[in-house]
Amino acid sequence: MLGPSTRRFSANSAPVYNPRVKVLIVGGGGREHALAWSLGRSPLVRRLYCAPGNPGIARFATRVPIEADRVSALADFAQNERIDLTVVGPEIPLSLGLTDLLSERGLLAFGASAQAAEIESSKVFAKQFMRRHDIPTASFEVFSTSAEALRYLDRSEARYPAVIKADGLAAGKGVVIAADRSASRAAVIAMMDAGFHGAAGRRIVIEDCLQGREVSFFVVTDGARFAALATCQDYKRALDGDEGPNTGGMGAYSPSAYVSPAIARSLCESIVAPTLAGLAAEGRPYRGVLYVGLMLTSDGPRVIEYNARFGDPEAQVLLPRADFDLVPLMVEAASGALGTQSLAWRAEYAVTVVLASSGYPGAYRKGMPITGIEQAEALDDVLVFQAGTGLGETGETIVSGGRVLAVTALAADLAGAVSRAYEGVSRIAFDGMQRRTDIGRDAMQALSCGKEAS
Repeated sequence: MLGPSTRRFSANSAPVYNPRVKVLIVGGGGREHALAWSLGRSPLVRRLYCAPGNPGIARFATRVPIEADRVSALADFAQNERIDLTVVGPEIPLSLGLTDLLSERGLLAFGASAQAAEIESSKVFAKQFMRRHDIPTASFEVFSTSAEALRYLDRSEARYPAVIKADGLAAGKGVVIAADRSASRAAVIAMMDAGFHGAAGRRIVIEDCLQGREVSFFVVTDGARFAALATCQDYKRALDGDEGPNTGGMGAYSPSAYVSPAIARSLCESIVAPTLAGLAAEGRPYRGVLYVGLMLTSDGPRVIEYNARFGDPEAQVLLPRADFDLVPLMVEAASGALGTQSLAWRAEYAVTVVLASSGYPGAYRKGMPITGIEQAEALDDVLVFQAGTGLGETGETIVSGGRVLAVTALAADLAGAVSRAYEGVSRIAFDGMQRRTDIGRDAMQALSCGKEAS
């Protein structure tokens, strides 16, 4: 029987594995920095590695020069170093079957199999899976040629705004919310004819645009049982007021102002449990962390998408609030033996603001030196998680990616966490730095008006 669990984890739990473990984190972004920060604090971790990591992660873990898509090399490293637990951060190594390779070698991995991860790596699979298992989602159609898609858009049954999704992985940028027929046609042509997302756009989904409040929901599961994590919200659009193109995420906060305990229980029963049961029934048992992106509509919650991993930047607000040791949770989930637990969370709010390079989510600049990270981290309850960073010729930290840093702050209330996060942001500078200035503003307004979900 699928369902949430009730037993508390702590570092003093009696684990069924070596109590001092060697851990490998795969990835090198802000999510992996947050994981390294969290796992590096565990008394159960004997040695921590990260492949390939980044300059910030190097403070907590030994960097291994293997890129996340080199799954065979990663499996060899884990085997040769006798890694007790591999934690797979990004979606690409999951989709390439890293956890399958590790399992074949008798090594424990926290992360979905390639078949289970298809719930993220293929939007077509995910939508058709939801249809098969009566999981509420937006109405949709699937297209394999631009001619078919354009003919559909020209028919009277097409509704606008429309959501155009590339089938494959596109680093969080494969979704276009098109206001009208003209914008929808342009998105189809860009994906399917111009190859804007490469092979990911060879098939597309066109679906109705849901109206309501978008929320994020995470659970950790062993394939049969699951534990819900704290609630959180992220901000996908590049510009203030939810304007501009979709990105991988420009900020987040936790807990959500819109997901009450009652709504969370409902999501577990109506969305999470049938999802995991459906995957198991199709021979794709899911182990690891599952993200469900939802729209709270007037007709009830609807699934927008699944991710087979911790979110980024959601991990940067969830993990600092975790008042429990991640290691037993991950080991038990990876082993198929998740206990009944109640995960303890810090009472404080957490807010993270993403600092991006000029031009992101399009073509962006690289190589600019970054100043002020240490000054931001000197503030009370402020953390700076590095994502798109590298080292310059003289050892200085430089910009190497689109999303560069995530500044996270904790405080007793949301307004305080927002203020503290932006104070941290004010200490940091690099040429062309862009950010949203309204992270958490809508939630503060909802809380001040007494509109918190109940």
